Amino acid sequence: MSAPEPLPGARLLFSADATVAHLNHGAFGMVPIAVQRAQQRLRDEMEGNPHRFFSVGIEERIAHVRRHLAAFVGADPDGTALVENASTGTSIVLGSVPFEAEDEILTTDHGYGAVDLAVAATCRRTGAVHRVVRVPMAPDDAEVTAAVREAITPRTRLVIVDSVTAATARVLPVRRIVQAVREQCGDRAAVHVDAAHAPGILDEPVAQLGADFWVGNLHKWAFAPRGTALLSVAPAWRDRIRSLVLSWSEGAGFPGSLEWVGAHDYTPWLAAPTGLFVLRSLGIETVRRHNAALAEYGQRVVAGALGAEVPATTGLPMTVVPLAPAVSGEPGAVAALRRRIADELGVEVGLTGWRGRALLRLSAQVYNRPEDYQRLAEGLPKLLTR
Repeated sequence: MSAPEPLPGARLLFSADATVAHLNHGAFGMVPIAVQRAQQRLRDEMEGNPHRFFSVGIEERIAHVRRHLAAFVGADPDGTALVENASTGTSIVLGSVPFEAEDEILTTDHGYGAVDLAVAATCRRTGAVHRVVRVPMAPDDAEVTAAVREAITPRTRLVIVDSVTAATARVLPVRRIVQAVREQCGDRAAVHVDAAHAPGILDEPVAQLGADFWVGNLHKWAFAPRGTALLSVAPAWRDRIRSLVLSWSEGAGFPGSLEWVGAHDYTPWLAAPTGLFVLRSLGIETVRRHNAALAEYGQRVVAGALGAEVPATTGLPMTVVPLAPAVSGEPGAVAALRRRIADELGVEVGLTGWRGRALLRLSAQVYNRPEDYQRLAEGLPKLLTR
Protein backbone atom coordinates (compact mmCIF):
# COMPACT_ATOMS: atom_id res chain seq x y z
CA MET A 1 0.00 0.00 0.00
CA SER A 2 1.10 3.59 -0.54
CA ALA A 3 1.49 6.17 2.18
CA PRO A 4 -1.07 9.00 2.47
CA GLU A 5 -0.16 12.45 1.26
CA PRO A 6 1.17 14.70 4.06
CA LEU A 7 -1.16 17.41 5.31
CA PRO A 8 0.24 20.71 3.95
CA GLY A 9 2.11 22.68 6.59
CA ALA A 10 1.24 20.28 9.43
CA ARG A 11 4.84 19.45 10.25
CA LEU A 12 5.61 23.14 10.82
CA LEU A 13 3.08 23.25 13.66
CA PHE A 14 5.45 21.30 15.93
CA SER A 15 8.90 21.88 17.40
CA ALA A 16 10.01 18.24 17.17
CA ASP A 17 13.70 17.45 16.75
CA ALA A 18 14.00 16.90 13.00
CA THR A 19 16.93 14.48 13.41
CA VAL A 20 14.71 11.97 15.22
CA ALA A 21 11.86 9.86 13.81
CA HIS A 22 9.15 10.29 16.46
CA LEU A 23 6.97 7.18 16.19
CA ASN A 24 5.67 7.05 19.76
CA HIS A 25 3.11 9.84 19.87
CA GLY A 26 0.78 7.56 21.81
CA ALA A 27 3.06 7.70 24.84
CA PHE A 28 3.49 11.41 25.59
CA GLY A 29 1.95 13.26 22.66
CA MET A 30 3.57 16.26 20.98
CA VAL A 31 2.35 19.72 21.91
CA PRO A 32 1.88 22.10 18.95
CA ILE A 33 3.83 25.35 19.01
CA ALA A 34 0.64 27.42 19.26
CA VAL A 35 -0.36 25.50 22.38
CA GLN A 36 3.11 25.87 23.88
CA ARG A 37 2.86 29.62 23.37
CA ALA A 38 -0.64 29.80 24.85
CA GLN A 39 0.57 27.96 27.93
CA GLN A 40 3.64 30.20 28.21
CA ARG A 41 1.39 33.29 28.17
CA LEU A 42 -0.57 31.74 31.03
CA ARG A 43 2.66 31.04 32.91
CA ASP A 44 3.71 34.64 32.40
CA GLU A 45 0.36 35.79 33.77
CA MET A 46 0.73 33.48 36.77
CA GLU A 47 4.27 34.61 37.58
CA GLY A 48 3.45 38.26 36.96
CA ASN A 49 0.99 38.27 39.87
CA PRO A 50 0.62 34.86 41.53
CA HIS A 51 -1.75 36.14 44.19
CA ARG A 52 -4.19 37.49 41.64
CA PHE A 53 -3.87 34.45 39.37
CA PHE A 54 -4.75 32.00 42.13
CA SER A 55 -7.34 34.07 43.98
CA VAL A 56 -9.38 35.96 41.37
CA GLY A 57 -11.60 33.91 39.09
CA ILE A 58 -9.37 30.84 38.66
CA GLU A 59 -12.11 28.37 39.62
CA GLU A 60 -14.48 29.94 37.08
CA ARG A 61 -11.79 29.75 34.39
CA ILE A 62 -11.22 26.08 35.16
CA ALA A 63 -14.96 25.39 35.04
CA HIS A 64 -15.21 27.13 31.67
CA VAL A 65 -12.42 24.96 30.24
CA ARG A 66 -14.00 21.86 31.74
CA ARG A 67 -17.29 22.59 29.98
CA HIS A 68 -15.45 23.10 26.69
CA LEU A 69 -13.45 19.88 26.95
CA ALA A 70 -16.41 17.85 28.22
CA ALA A 71 -18.41 18.89 25.18
CA PHE A 72 -15.57 17.66 22.96
CA VAL A 73 -15.77 14.12 24.39
CA GLY A 74 -19.56 14.12 24.76
CA ALA A 75 -19.58 14.08 28.57
CA ASP A 76 -21.85 15.79 31.07
CA PRO A 77 -19.85 18.85 32.18
CA ASP A 78 -21.47 18.80 35.63
CA GLY A 79 -20.30 15.22 36.10
CA THR A 80 -16.80 15.70 34.74
CA ALA A 81 -13.62 16.88 36.46
CA LEU A 82 -10.24 17.91 35.16
CA VAL A 83 -7.44 15.70 36.48
CA GLU A 84 -3.78 15.30 35.60
CA ASN A 85 -3.91 12.02 33.68
CA ALA A 86 -5.70 8.71 33.30
CA SER A 87 -3.67 7.11 36.08
CA THR A 88 -4.80 9.82 38.49
CA GLY A 89 -8.42 9.35 37.47
CA THR A 90 -8.19 5.58 37.91
CA SER A 91 -6.65 5.98 41.37
CA ILE A 92 -9.55 8.27 42.32
CA VAL A 93 -12.04 5.63 41.15
CA LEU A 94 -10.28 2.83 43.03
CA GLY A 95 -10.26 4.96 46.17
CA SER A 96 -13.97 5.79 45.86
CA VAL A 97 -15.47 2.32 45.34
CA PRO A 98 -16.02 0.63 48.74
CA PHE A 99 -14.34 -2.78 48.49
CA GLU A 100 -14.57 -5.49 51.10
CA ALA A 101 -12.40 -8.57 51.55
CA GLU A 102 -12.82 -11.04 48.65
CA ASP A 103 -14.60 -8.51 46.42
CA GLU A 104 -13.30 -8.79 42.88
CA ILE A 105 -11.82 -6.24 40.48
CA LEU A 106 -11.85 -7.46 36.88
CA THR A 107 -9.43 -6.25 34.18
CA THR A 108 -8.33 -7.75 30.87
CA ASP A 109 -4.81 -8.80 30.00
CA HIS A 110 -4.75 -5.93 27.49
CA GLY A 111 -4.88 -3.41 30.34
CA TYR A 112 -2.30 -0.77 31.13
CA GLY A 113 0.51 -1.73 33.51
CA ALA A 114 0.10 1.27 35.79
CA VAL A 115 -3.57 0.38 36.24
CA ASP A 116 -2.56 -3.12 37.30
CA LEU A 117 -0.22 -1.59 39.88
CA ALA A 118 -3.01 0.62 41.22
CA VAL A 119 -5.37 -2.35 41.41
CA ALA A 120 -2.73 -4.39 43.25
CA ALA A 121 -2.29 -1.61 45.81
CA THR A 122 -6.06 -1.40 46.29
CA CYS A 123 -6.25 -5.14 46.85
CA ARG A 124 -3.50 -4.99 49.48
CA ARG A 125 -5.34 -2.18 51.25
CA THR A 126 -8.85 -3.64 51.16
CA GLY A 127 -8.48 -7.39 50.80
CA ALA A 128 -10.12 -7.32 47.37
CA VAL A 129 -9.00 -9.76 44.66
CA HIS A 130 -7.70 -8.87 41.21
CA ARG A 131 -8.90 -11.20 38.45
CA VAL A 132 -7.51 -10.86 34.92
CA VAL A 133 -9.60 -11.86 31.90
CA ARG A 134 -7.54 -13.31 29.04
CA VAL A 135 -8.49 -11.93 25.64
CA PRO A 136 -6.90 -12.86 22.26
CA MET A 137 -4.46 -10.50 20.56
CA ALA A 138 -6.98 -9.44 17.91
CA PRO A 139 -10.41 -10.36 19.27
CA ASP A 140 -13.74 -9.53 17.73
CA ASP A 141 -16.32 -7.69 19.81
CA ALA A 142 -18.28 -10.81 20.66
CA GLU A 143 -15.16 -12.59 21.98
CA VAL A 144 -14.23 -9.75 24.32
CA THR A 145 -17.77 -9.30 25.61
CA ALA A 146 -18.22 -13.02 26.19
CA ALA A 147 -14.89 -13.32 28.01
CA VAL A 148 -15.80 -10.51 30.41
CA ARG A 149 -19.33 -11.83 30.92
CA GLU A 150 -18.05 -15.31 31.76
CA ALA A 151 -15.54 -13.93 34.28
CA ILE A 152 -18.17 -12.08 36.33
CA THR A 153 -19.07 -13.67 39.67
CA PRO A 154 -21.32 -12.61 42.57
CA ARG A 155 -18.21 -11.01 44.15
CA THR A 156 -17.45 -8.74 41.18
CA ARG A 157 -17.55 -5.08 42.25
CA LEU A 158 -15.60 -3.24 39.57
CA VAL A 159 -14.81 -3.99 35.92
CA ILE A 160 -12.05 -1.94 34.31
CA VAL A 161 -11.96 -2.01 30.51
CA ASP A 162 -9.85 -0.08 28.00
CA SER A 163 -11.50 1.66 25.08
CA VAL A 164 -8.14 1.60 23.22
CA THR A 165 -5.55 -0.80 24.55
CA ALA A 166 -2.11 0.70 25.03
CA ALA A 167 0.06 -2.38 24.49
CA THR A 168 -1.86 -4.08 21.69
CA ALA A 169 -3.55 -1.08 19.96
CA ARG A 170 -7.01 -2.62 19.83
CA VAL A 171 -10.45 -1.01 20.17
CA LEU A 172 -12.61 -2.82 22.72
CA PRO A 173 -16.44 -2.76 22.58
CA VAL A 174 -16.97 -0.66 25.67
CA ARG A 175 -20.70 -0.12 25.23
CA ARG A 176 -21.37 -3.84 24.78
CA ILE A 177 -19.24 -4.69 27.80
CA VAL A 178 -21.09 -2.16 29.95
CA GLN A 179 -24.39 -3.64 28.83
CA ALA A 180 -23.17 -7.17 29.62
CA VAL A 181 -22.09 -6.13 33.12
CA ARG A 182 -25.47 -4.48 33.73
CA GLU A 183 -27.31 -7.60 32.61
CA GLN A 184 -25.20 -9.80 34.86
CA CYS A 185 -24.87 -7.57 37.91
CA GLY A 186 -27.36 -4.72 37.81
CA ASP A 187 -25.93 -2.01 40.04
CA ARG A 188 -23.88 -4.45 42.11
CA ALA A 189 -20.79 -3.92 39.95
CA ALA A 190 -19.48 -0.66 38.53
CA VAL A 191 -17.66 -0.22 35.21
CA HIS A 192 -14.65 2.05 34.78
CA VAL A 193 -13.53 2.86 31.23
CA ASP A 194 -9.82 3.57 30.82
CA ALA A 195 -10.04 5.79 27.74
CA ALA A 196 -6.50 7.15 27.96
CA HIS A 197 -6.13 7.15 24.16
CA ALA A 198 -9.73 7.82 23.12
CA PRO A 199 -10.10 11.65 23.05
CA GLY A 200 -9.28 12.81 19.54
CA ILE A 201 -9.38 9.42 17.81
CA LEU A 202 -12.69 7.78 18.78
CA ASP A 203 -16.21 9.08 18.23
CA GLU A 204 -17.77 7.61 21.36
CA PRO A 205 -19.77 10.20 23.31
CA VAL A 206 -19.01 9.44 26.95
CA ALA A 207 -22.58 10.04 28.07
CA GLN A 208 -23.84 7.30 25.73
CA LEU A 209 -21.54 4.54 27.02
CA GLY A 210 -23.48 3.98 30.23
CA ALA A 211 -20.32 3.49 32.30
CA ASP A 212 -20.03 4.53 35.94
CA PHE A 213 -16.59 6.08 35.41
CA TRP A 214 -14.60 7.18 32.36
CA VAL A 215 -11.16 8.77 32.20
CA GLY A 216 -9.37 10.06 29.11
CA ASN A 217 -6.17 11.97 28.36
CA LEU A 218 -6.23 14.99 26.07
CA HIS A 219 -2.45 15.33 25.77
CA LYS A 220 -2.13 12.31 23.48
CA TRP A 221 -4.42 12.82 20.48
CA ALA A 222 -6.14 16.14 21.24
CA PHE A 223 -2.96 18.31 21.31
CA ALA A 224 -3.40 19.51 24.90
CA PRO A 225 -0.41 20.16 27.17
CA ARG A 226 0.64 17.19 29.26
CA GLY A 227 -1.21 16.93 32.53
CA THR A 228 -4.68 17.36 31.02
CA ALA A 229 -7.29 14.63 31.42
CA LEU A 230 -11.00 14.31 32.16
CA LEU A 231 -12.72 12.06 34.70
CA SER A 232 -16.44 11.62 34.04
CA VAL A 233 -18.64 10.12 36.76
CA ALA A 234 -22.22 8.85 36.60
CA PRO A 235 -24.76 10.70 38.81
CA ALA A 236 -25.08 7.86 41.32
CA TRP A 237 -21.37 8.05 42.18
CA ARG A 238 -20.70 11.78 42.26
CA ASP A 239 -21.38 12.22 45.98
CA ARG A 240 -19.08 9.27 46.76
CA ILE A 241 -15.98 10.47 44.93
CA ARG A 242 -13.01 10.79 47.27
CA SER A 243 -10.26 13.26 46.51
CA LEU A 244 -6.69 12.03 46.54
CA VAL A 245 -5.62 15.39 47.99
CA LEU A 246 -7.85 17.25 50.46
CA SER A 247 -7.87 21.01 50.04
CA TRP A 248 -10.02 24.03 50.81
CA SER A 249 -12.40 23.00 48.02
CA GLU A 250 -13.34 19.67 49.61
CA GLY A 251 -16.68 21.04 50.78
CA ALA A 252 -17.59 22.00 47.22
CA GLY A 253 -18.04 18.36 46.25
CA PHE A 254 -17.44 16.84 42.86
CA PRO A 255 -16.05 18.11 40.49
CA GLY A 256 -14.64 21.15 42.28
CA SER A 257 -13.08 19.10 45.07
CA LEU A 258 -10.83 17.38 42.52
CA GLU A 259 -9.93 20.44 40.49
CA TRP A 260 -8.93 23.04 43.03
CA VAL A 261 -5.91 21.96 45.08
CA GLY A 262 -4.29 25.32 45.82
CA ALA A 263 -0.96 26.30 44.27
CA HIS A 264 -1.16 23.78 41.44
CA ASP A 265 -0.01 24.58 37.90
CA TYR A 266 -3.34 25.00 36.08
CA THR A 267 -1.80 26.32 32.87
CA PRO A 268 -2.00 22.96 31.01
CA TRP A 269 -5.76 22.87 31.57
CA LEU A 270 -6.29 26.51 30.64
CA ALA A 271 -4.28 26.08 27.43
CA ALA A 272 -6.02 22.85 26.39
CA PRO A 273 -8.75 24.55 24.29
CA THR A 274 -6.00 25.89 22.04
CA GLY A 275 -5.06 22.30 21.29
CA LEU A 276 -8.62 21.57 20.21
CA PHE A 277 -8.50 24.68 18.01
CA VAL A 278 -5.39 23.35 16.25
CA LEU A 279 -6.99 19.95 15.78
CA ARG A 280 -10.21 21.42 14.40
CA SER A 281 -8.25 23.76 12.12
CA LEU A 282 -6.56 20.75 10.52
CA GLY A 283 -9.91 18.94 10.40
CA ILE A 284 -10.58 16.19 12.93
CA GLU A 285 -11.69 13.63 10.35
CA THR A 286 -8.85 14.58 8.01
CA VAL A 287 -6.31 14.02 10.78
CA ARG A 288 -7.88 10.70 11.77
CA ARG A 289 -7.87 9.36 8.22
CA HIS A 290 -4.32 10.50 7.58
CA ASN A 291 -2.95 9.08 10.81
CA ALA A 292 -4.73 5.73 10.49
CA ALA A 293 -3.51 5.29 6.92
CA LEU A 294 0.06 6.28 7.82
CA ALA A 295 0.10 3.96 10.84
CA GLU A 296 -1.03 1.06 8.64
CA TYR A 297 1.64 1.94 6.06
CA GLY A 298 4.32 2.02 8.74
CA GLN A 299 3.16 -1.29 10.16
CA ARG A 300 3.39 -2.99 6.77
CA VAL A 301 6.79 -1.52 5.92
CA VAL A 302 8.36 -2.54 9.23
CA ALA A 303 6.62 -5.93 9.38
CA GLY A 304 7.76 -6.65 5.83
CA ALA A 305 11.35 -5.91 6.73
CA LEU A 306 11.14 -8.23 9.74
CA GLY A 307 9.09 -10.95 8.08
CA ALA A 308 6.49 -10.56 10.82
CA GLU A 309 2.79 -11.29 10.66
CA VAL A 310 0.59 -8.52 11.95
CA PRO A 311 -2.93 -8.44 13.39
CA ALA A 312 -5.70 -6.81 11.40
CA THR A 313 -5.70 -3.02 11.55
CA THR A 314 -8.40 -1.17 13.47
CA GLY A 315 -8.37 2.29 11.92
CA LEU A 316 -6.31 3.68 14.80
CA PRO A 317 -3.25 5.94 14.57
CA MET A 318 -1.38 3.17 16.41
CA THR A 319 -0.43 -0.28 15.13
CA VAL A 320 1.68 -3.12 16.49
CA VAL A 321 4.31 -5.41 14.99
CA PRO A 322 5.01 -8.57 17.03
CA LEU A 323 8.74 -9.19 17.24
CA ALA A 324 10.27 -12.65 16.93
CA PRO A 325 9.80 -14.97 19.93
CA ALA A 326 13.56 -14.81 20.54
CA VAL A 327 13.19 -11.11 21.45
CA SER A 328 12.45 -11.00 25.17
CA GLY A 329 9.23 -9.37 26.33
CA GLU A 330 10.49 -8.95 29.90
CA PRO A 331 10.23 -5.32 31.12
CA GLY A 332 13.98 -4.77 31.55
CA ALA A 333 14.84 -6.25 28.17
CA VAL A 334 12.06 -4.29 26.46
CA ALA A 335 13.26 -1.00 27.99
CA ALA A 336 16.87 -1.72 26.96
CA LEU A 337 15.85 -2.54 23.38
CA ARG A 338 13.74 0.60 23.07
CA ARG A 339 16.72 2.66 24.22
CA ARG A 340 19.00 0.96 21.69
CA ILE A 341 16.55 1.71 18.87
CA ALA A 342 16.50 5.36 19.93
CA ASP A 343 20.26 5.68 20.35
CA GLU A 344 21.42 3.66 17.34
CA LEU A 345 18.69 4.35 14.80
CA GLY A 346 17.43 7.76 15.93
CA VAL A 347 13.87 6.42 16.16
CA GLU A 348 11.55 6.71 19.15
CA VAL A 349 9.09 3.81 19.31
CA GLY A 350 6.71 2.20 21.74
CA LEU A 351 7.85 -1.22 22.89
CA THR A 352 5.99 -3.41 25.37
CA GLY A 353 5.77 -6.98 26.53
CA TRP A 354 2.49 -8.87 26.27
CA ARG A 355 2.24 -12.47 27.43
CA GLY A 356 6.02 -12.61 27.30
CA ARG A 357 6.13 -11.44 23.66
CA ALA A 358 7.75 -8.15 22.66
CA LEU A 359 5.39 -5.89 20.71
CA LEU A 360 6.63 -2.93 18.69
CA ARG A 361 3.99 -0.17 18.73
CA LEU A 362 4.09 2.45 15.98
CA SER A 363 2.16 5.71 16.18
CA ALA A 364 1.36 8.13 13.39
CA GLN A 365 0.71 11.83 13.70
CA VAL A 366 0.54 14.64 11.17
CA TYR A 367 4.23 15.50 11.69
CA ASN A 368 5.31 12.01 10.58
CA ARG A 369 6.45 11.07 7.10
CA PRO A 370 6.84 7.70 5.31
CA GLU A 371 10.62 7.97 5.56
CA ASP A 372 10.35 7.82 9.38
CA TYR A 373 9.06 4.25 9.13
CA GLN A 374 11.44 3.41 6.32
CA ARG A 375 14.38 4.40 8.52
CA LEU A 376 13.18 1.98 11.18
CA ALA A 377 12.57 -0.78 8.62
CA GLU A 378 16.09 -0.41 7.23
CA GLY A 379 17.89 -0.45 10.57
CA LEU A 380 15.85 -2.66 12.88
CA PRO A 381 16.56 -6.11 11.32
CA LYS A 382 20.32 -5.66 11.69
CA LEU A 383 19.97 -4.23 15.19
CA LEU A 384 17.92 -7.23 16.33
CA THR A 385 20.54 -9.69 15.07
CA ARG A 386 23.34 -8.09 17.07
